[in-house]
Amino acid sequence: MKLQDAIVLITGANRGIGLAFAEVALARGARKVYAGARISSSITTPGVVPVKLDVTSDEDVADAARICADVTLVVNNAGIARAGGLLKAEAGDAAREQFETNVFGMLRVTQAFAPVLAKNGGGAFLNVLSVASWINSGAMTAYAVSKAAAWSLTNGLRNELRSQGTQVLGLHVGFVDTDLARGLDVVKVSPQSVALSAFDALEAGASEVLADERARTVKRGLTAEPAIYL
Repeated sequence: MKLQDAIVLITGANRGIGLAFAEVALARGARKVYAGARISSSITTPGVVPVKLDVTSDEDVADAARICADVTLVVNNAGIARAGGLLKAEAGDAAREQFETNVFGMLRVTQAFAPVLAKNGGGAFLNVLSVASWINSGAMTAYAVSKAAAWSLTNGLRNELRSQGTQVLGLHVGFVDTDLARGLDVVKVSPQSVALSAFDALEAGASEVLADERARTVKRGLTAEPAIYL
């Protein structure tokens, strides 16, 4: 689908990749951009429409679907990450918290907006995933589990939404120069470059976009021997 004249909703749009999506959407000719955040007053981007939207809240999501009834593109960007391994005592609670936002939040928003997109001609969902969908090592292992589930969710939703003409694009990227990666001594890409790559892929009708070299390297490594995730 095209960004020109699109009506866009972005979850988690007050900073980082979500903020970049809002700015790039406006620059690419979107007619209207709804910027969702748990605290709508945290949205300060000129030209957007702030929307109170906590993706873990059934009430917030239902209200957003009613308020944003003209939407043609939903960017499922909202996500959280918590440090910690899988064998620690607190791992279960941390995993549940991350699943509630990263997986069930994405599902909740998609369920609410799929009928909206159908009514408005099909449109698209753009789901922000990660190379952590495919590999799990380092300091945030429960986060990676949630992103693997979000990848599988994206693939399932793509198949279910095909019949109504709704495009579903999964975005994979490595380290991005946001608060999440602050303090990490790694190569990072800018949020703006991620948003540009994602919208280019969306307009090309793609189902998947690898937004940086790390994502491309990891994807190639999935079929290596030994596989990159081992």
